[in-house]
Amino acid sequence: MNTIGIDIGGTKVAAGVVDEAGNVLARARRRTPSRDPEHLVDIVTEIVRQLLSEHEVSAVGVGAAGFVDVERRTVLFAPNLAWRNTPLRDEIAARVDIPVVVENDANAAAWGEFRFGAGEQHPHVVVLTIGTGIGAGLILGGELYRGGFGIAGEPGHVRVVPGGRQCGCGNLGCWEQYCSGTALVRAAQEIATERPDDARRLLEMAEGVESIDGPVVTRAAQEGDPAAVDCFTEIGRWLGQGMADLAAVLDPGRFVVGGGVSDAGDLLLGPARETYASALTGRGHRPMAAIVGARLGAEAGLIGAADLARLR
Repeated sequence: MNTIGIDIGGTKVAAGVVDEAGNVLARARRRTPSRDPEHLVDIVTEIVRQLLSEHEVSAVGVGAAGFVDVERRTVLFAPNLAWRNTPLRDEIAARVDIPVVVENDANAAAWGEFRFGAGEQHPHVVVLTIGTGIGAGLILGGELYRGGFGIAGEPGHVRVVPGGRQCGCGNLGCWEQYCSGTALVRAAQEIATERPDDARRLLEMAEGVESIDGPVVTRAAQEGDPAAVDCFTEIGRWLGQGMADLAAVLDPGRFVVGGGVSDAGDLLLGPARETYASALTGRGHRPMAAIVGARLGAEAGLIGAADLARLR
């Protein structure tokens, strides 16, 4: 039976009807009213009703950008959305009269990649989404690991530089402050200011330092701009170091890397693999996990949410 998957992010709500093979049969999209949680539930309800009018489905899976409790019903905290202890599952289910499951958005994306994408149903997979910050999902023993309170899988907030950069979580020196789209843009702006000759193509494409963003850095690096390539080398090294640390704890067989920053492909993954190999504890005496790019792109979250609803 088909199910509906919904991916709620900081700027948009993306939804789709998904079959048992992970194929998206229909799509819908709306902007996210991040400061009005009640209106956001209205938008999700509207999308579900629209898709229900056109397709027969058995359940709805919602991937939400925030901490979701272990019962998959309440969003405890969402840093970029106005949810605090919000019983999201019950609020949506009461309006659509169909079973609803709520999951962390990164967990949903990880499950999608595990089931239908680059995870290839390997039993031990860590999926990292490198975007504005770092999202992550842990597949251990073929199961999605949520932890004792439902909020496992937040390695972006492991502190890697004591007393380092201020993070939105309130701590200093978190991993995502050095390995993310935000960190990439910061590095690009700094290098372009200090080494404008090396950043000539980057500055030309951006039309100035202040207009540099992630996609521009990616395109400039793909065209060989030395400064842009150096930025991806820096971010890639941080990524590889973080994965080596995760391997010391979790020992996964595969890392899957997605998110907007991963669009650069081997410009990011090449330095990450090299650093991972040199930083891995016990290197030379243990197997090394494969590090691969994600396959499902921006639809990983809604595909995973839909499948988790099916398997509820």
